[in-house]
Amino acid sequence: MPTTVPAYGKEAAERLASMADVTATDSALRRFLHGLPGVDAVGLQARAATLGTRSIKTTAKAYAIDLAISMIDLTTLEGADTPGKVRALCAKGINPDPTDRTVPEVAAICVYGDMVATAKEALRGSGIQVAAVATAFPSGRAALPVKLADTRDAVAAGADEIDMVIDRGAFLSGRYLEVFEEIRQVKEACVRQDGSAAHLKVIFETGELQTYDNVRRASWLAMLAGADFIKTSTGKVSVNATPPVTLVLLEAVRDFRAATGVQVGVKPAGGIRTSKDAIKYLVMVNETLGEEWLTADWFRFGASSLLNDLLMQRQKLSTGRYSGPDYVTVD
Repeated sequence: MPTTVPAYGKEAAERLASMADVTATDSALRRFLHGLPGVDAVGLQARAATLGTRSIKTTAKAYAIDLAISMIDLTTLEGADTPGKVRALCAKGINPDPTDRTVPEVAAICVYGDMVATAKEALRGSGIQVAAVATAFPSGRAALPVKLADTRDAVAAGADEIDMVIDRGAFLSGRYLEVFEEIRQVKEACVRQDGSAAHLKVIFETGELQTYDNVRRASWLAMLAGADFIKTSTGKVSVNATPPVTLVLLEAVRDFRAATGVQVGVKPAGGIRTSKDAIKYLVMVNETLGEEWLTADWFRFGASSLLNDLLMQRQKLSTGRYSGPDYVTVD
């Protein structure tokens, strides 16, 4: 994934400029967000369920497994994380299966900010990005100066990507412009002195947003504020990524590009553990957005255990035998 601030084409820049009045005041932003078409919950769930029944076999399944591996943000976000654990995870990200060098690298290693330098060094020479969670992850409960300092520290340590979490309390209270300004300022904090920038992923914690309409509103709010990716969840609550919620995000980025010419990525995170689940999400991306989004530049999986199942399914396809969980390392 490129790490410079995207240069919008003239048409896209003009379209974005024409929407500036939408975020000029809190009341204008509220009118816009509440004026978005409502989500048909029954239709949404039915479509997500239908897409999940598509049968992918043989060559297509092998391709999908490798594609899913290349889209993983391999993650460790525990209080007990150590430099050794992070280095081991980086080694696995570079070479997921030591017995098979044809397995692709993962897209990124996602860690807390204090582990960025360790990950950056361990990944030197690879094509893997370092993603850091920031802004008082996972709660988002901190003063804005603290969140901005958290972001700047991670970027200074070498983070290629920042995963920020919105203040759900502010959003659910209807303080939309406050959330918008926070995202915008975090986006500015991602910019380095040389003009390049870490890409910004904005996490909604969709399990706490209560309705699909709120998920759609949060998606548009984040994209208007400059999000490079929109992300479902932290993985730290009971309800994380689900197919219907992810479909809302996919439709939002589709509609945002139609309105502005700006393309934004999507990252479901939390609870995606099996190859079968991952392939369902890839089908959903293809059917909703097309092949253009089927790259790690525009779609990611936030996961820790998913990689192991993908590796086991990959070996089963190549050898005809299922090796079981002892075949892969436990992260």
